[in-house]
Amino acid sequence: MIDVLVVGGGPAGLATAIHAALAGLEAVVVEPRTSPVDKACGEGVMPGGVDALRALGVGPAGHALRGIRYVDGRRRAEAAFRGGTGLGIRRTVLHAALHERARELGVRIVAGKAGDVRQGPDRVTAAGLTARWLVAADGLHSPVRRGLGLDLPGRSPGRYGLRRHYRCAPWTDFVEVHWSADGEAYVTPVGDELVGVAVLSRSRRGYDDHLAGFPALRAALDGPHASSVRGAGPLRQRVRRRVAGRVLLVGDAAGYVDALTGEGIALALAGAAAAVRCLAAGRPADYEAAWQRLTRRHRMLTGALLSFSGSPRAAGLVVPAAARMPAAFAAAVHLLQ
Repeated sequence: MIDVLVVGGGPAGLATAIHAALAGLEAVVVEPRTSPVDKACGEGVMPGGVDALRALGVGPAGHALRGIRYVDGRRRAEAAFRGGTGLGIRRTVLHAALHERARELGVRIVAGKAGDVRQGPDRVTAAGLTARWLVAADGLHSPVRRGLGLDLPGRSPGRYGLRRHYRCAPWTDFVEVHWSADGEAYVTPVGDELVGVAVLSRSRRGYDDHLAGFPALRAALDGPHASSVRGAGPLRQRVRRRVAGRVLLVGDAAGYVDALTGEGIALALAGAAAAVRCLAAGRPADYEAAWQRLTRRHRMLTGALLSFSGSPRAAGLVVPAAARMPAAFAAAVHLLQ
């Protein structure tokens, strides 16, 4: 019998399968899309996420990131990462590297969808496969999570993200977060001649309309488009719990607050490691508490920043406050690592 059946072959699912293989467990991934898989993503990996990739034996090429900079017109505040660098990397490059590593370790990747999930006392079945445990890493709008009745209704208007790449030389090795009254724009250098720009907002309109709210940024993007616009949302996903019998939820499927702090990949990798540790120890129920611990800081900080972004007047105070209190801003950036 398969030890761990992973539904979803994105970074969270592949990281889960790699951790399982490294722990001596047989892992099979079910994924309908062919590699590499692209999606709307800020494409910045925090230093902790870079360390987590190294622990998996994955070291993809990208653009080194030294810190985070907040920008509001001419005002700015910045803080460097302490003791390490982040990584700006195309989502497709990251996915391909994780996919290759999983294959190297003997992980079987099957084309398909989970379909109905059926559980017994000592097994779980999905996609025509039977395993001791199932890890659902099938994304923000996880069909497995919904099928198990683990979704909770949202409490506030949803936020949406759109991303496009520009073929131009990066002007910084920081992740830049440009603030406006209507949302934020995230600039991530992902190559020597490639910059990704993601916009987040509660307002649903076209990418160019959003970018018009950041005239200085738009003027700096002097190269041609290098990708089509990809979108995701609503970002906020509330979940009853992350363990349901023999099923564990990992990555975005486990619940999501917002992309505002850019920790999505790092948290997905940390969640994958925690889930496999619990399974390997024969204590799957411990995963819920482990997930709560490893995401607590992110949930608190992101929730606080969201309370500002939800008000045009408050959003205008974020960058001036960060500039006036550089030590506090640096401490917040340090927490993101």
